[in-house]
Amino acid sequence: MTVSSSPITRFAPSPTGMLHIGGGRTALFNWLFARHHQGQFRLRIEDTDRERSTPEAVDAILNGLKWLELDWDGEIYRQSEHLDRHADIAQGLLDRSLAYRCYCSPEELVQMREEARAHGRPVKYDGRWRDRDPGDTPPGVSPVIRFKAPQSGQTVIHDQVQGDVVVNNDQLDDLILVRSDGTPTYMLSVVVDDHDMGITHIIRGDDHLTNAARQSQIYAALDWTPPVFAHIPLIHGSDGAKLSKRHGARAIEAYRDMGYLPAAMRNYLLRLGWSHGNDEIISTDQAIAWFDLDAIGKAPARLDADKLNFINGTYISRESDSFLTAKIVDILHDKKKLSLSESSEERLKLAMPVFKERAKTLLELAENIEFLVLSVPLPMTDKASRLLDQDARRMLAELSGVLEPVQPWTQESTEAAIRQFAELKGLKFGKIAQPLRAALTGGAASPGIFDLLTVLGREESLRRIKDQAAA
Repeated sequence: MTVSSSPITRFAPSPTGMLHIGGGRTALFNWLFARHHQGQFRLRIEDTDRERSTPEAVDAILNGLKWLELDWDGEIYRQSEHLDRHADIAQGLLDRSLAYRCYCSPEELVQMREEARAHGRPVKYDGRWRDRDPGDTPPGVSPVIRFKAPQSGQTVIHDQVQGDVVVNNDQLDDLILVRSDGTPTYMLSVVVDDHDMGITHIIRGDDHLTNAARQSQIYAALDWTPPVFAHIPLIHGSDGAKLSKRHGARAIEAYRDMGYLPAAMRNYLLRLGWSHGNDEIISTDQAIAWFDLDAIGKAPARLDADKLNFINGTYISRESDSFLTAKIVDILHDKKKLSLSESSEERLKLAMPVFKERAKTLLELAENIEFLVLSVPLPMTDKASRLLDQDARRMLAELSGVLEPVQPWTQESTEAAIRQFAELKGLKFGKIAQPLRAALTGGAASPGIFDLLTVLGREESLRRIKDQAAA
């Protein structure tokens, strides 16, 4: 796709709830397109729905974008601060007879819809005030302002994803531009704001295609050049049905709290409807270099928790040990109320190369590695408790005596001592390793036993072995 000048894209959420995964992907696509073409990515808060818009929802949207690390250019544009401008544009359309006042009561509109359904006609406003004599104005009724839409011909949207989308004008009615209380509607406000902000490309869900046709008509009436449209297919659940909470659809911040990394989340959202060959793991720098609209598919993407976990696990495995240690320390402090000493943090960092290869989320990593910083007596899983019967405890008591003089304390030296002990006792290695693992970790699964002994160190390893031997 050729873009002649630096594009300006926008993400324009309504602050009526959290930033969900579909909105996160829309923001990402707009951000990547702008960054790829050295353009601007703007943020507009469409807060004209006074009853449903809340400061808490605005904060949630901003926090979600910040966590995804999608930085916007310039100041946040708040739609509610430009209502006078929207009203002026509506008045200009009235003055040019491209809009008109409609005095229909709510009861008339209900009756109109019922009659349309009864006769099998499209349910839409019938235009009864379109060319009516203003002298017929009923007293005491506050009118709405309606757009005088073309009644014949077609409106064509040259969409960068969907191709040319043709809408017959007789399928569209005279939409409301200004409500009876004087507040502009979304359909007018979005056109005026996009024009005033210099938006060149609108990338959004394909549920806005009908809106694009209506907005194109308003652009034409105002003699404004419309932006380039790109309507992306929506995200569906794993079963192909419309995405809902039962599919695991969550607010973006919930993924943060579940232990996903922002870079991994961007990678996952990118692959929901966009592709670059067979590449699955795509860095942000690569995404900026490669992203364009022509690689967006026309079929709905499907939410896939397994793929998200795979991508996140890959990013975790590639992160630095220092970064992951800091994250795990925060999680253990916030969720488990553990305050770790400097030596405990060092122990986590030392173990990180082994444990980060096994985790799909930061929470899983924290859960797997937490035992390293706990004090004796360790909490035991049921399986670990079953491994530590009386015979196992007697064996651990003998083993502690064998390990106590081992110097230096390394993988090699501890392995040699334990294997020699097994040979002297006539025991298979597993008969020693499983109870020893339970004593060291409180569980029945972990990395290699000699990795554990090295990470825990001589003093802590012996403390845990002796604690279980004496239990």
